[in-house]
Amino acid sequence: MKKNIAIIMGGYSSEVEISLKSGNVVYENLPKEKYISYRVHILKNKWIALDHLNNEFPINKHDFSFELNGEKIKFDCVFNAIHGNPGEDGTILAYFNLIGLKQTSAPFYQMALTFNKRDCLSVVKQYGIKTATSYYLDKGNTINVDEIIAKVGLPCFVKPNNAGSSFGISKAKTKEEILPAIEKAFKEDSQILIEAFLDGPEITIGVIQYKGETKVLPMTEIVSENDFFDYEAKYLGKSQEITPARISDELHKKLEKTAKKVYEILNMSGFSRSEYIIVNNEPHFLEMNTVPGLTSASIIPQQAAAAGITLPELFDNAIEMALKNEI
Repeated sequence: MKKNIAIIMGGYSSEVEISLKSGNVVYENLPKEKYISYRVHILKNKWIALDHLNNEFPINKHDFSFELNGEKIKFDCVFNAIHGNPGEDGTILAYFNLIGLKQTSAPFYQMALTFNKRDCLSVVKQYGIKTATSYYLDKGNTINVDEIIAKVGLPCFVKPNNAGSSFGISKAKTKEEILPAIEKAFKEDSQILIEAFLDGPEITIGVIQYKGETKVLPMTEIVSENDFFDYEAKYLGKSQEITPARISDELHKKLEKTAKKVYEILNMSGFSRSEYIIVNNEPHFLEMNTVPGLTSASIIPQQAAAAGITLPELFDNAIEMALKNEI
């Protein structure tokens, strides 16, 4: 019997369009001989399933089913392609946990923890993982620019604590640029993170659960045309993404060990892509994305291809692993 799969996409954040692209790539590549796939749009104003002609059918939120031609369609598994809220922060995954529906991401607590950059950094630091010096602000806090500079120095990065895809991030090079950067970040989130600038190459590493094992994918070196790996660099072609990264065998081993350790410290499963800056030949962990982009141009599919894993194999494995995981 073919299994019914809901590919959830969209979401409530600035990343809706990117998520829809990722979800459609999953829809096109899931093996048709094994699965009956449905695109499910999770949007602020509606939850709908689409048929192959793009007809819309409302989702019953009591059991996440829908009716198609008089027949009730229930799902065996959910493929999570929602970047940001409510997919990457764990919110909708807690709902699936309550109704007993398996899904391809990590459990909701792990997703919430990794989505909160501040909390995630606090956890990994306890295990000896190197990170940038950071300063935290909540909306309404008194902003003391001199205190910020004394702690993190200049230049520094100002970023929303709970947001993805580089929305709201600024690199402040002068004292005068800090307040506008803080205002920009607060438009995306009520908590922000200000981090010391780490001067070194940026390496992004995919770690997934593959055939029951923690697998570190070939690494990607990011060479941004812009000042840093911002939204334009990430999605509008303003960067070079070199896979495999041009690094020594010694550094490769160190990064592989660190990336696997971070994935396991955080009790992750499913997809992840983490960013590291190399300073004095030492990896410094920046953040983890748990619903990374899944278009053919995205980094995780590039890394999977370098490992000899096709998109159908990558997505099929995610569902196979989810079906074996306990709720």
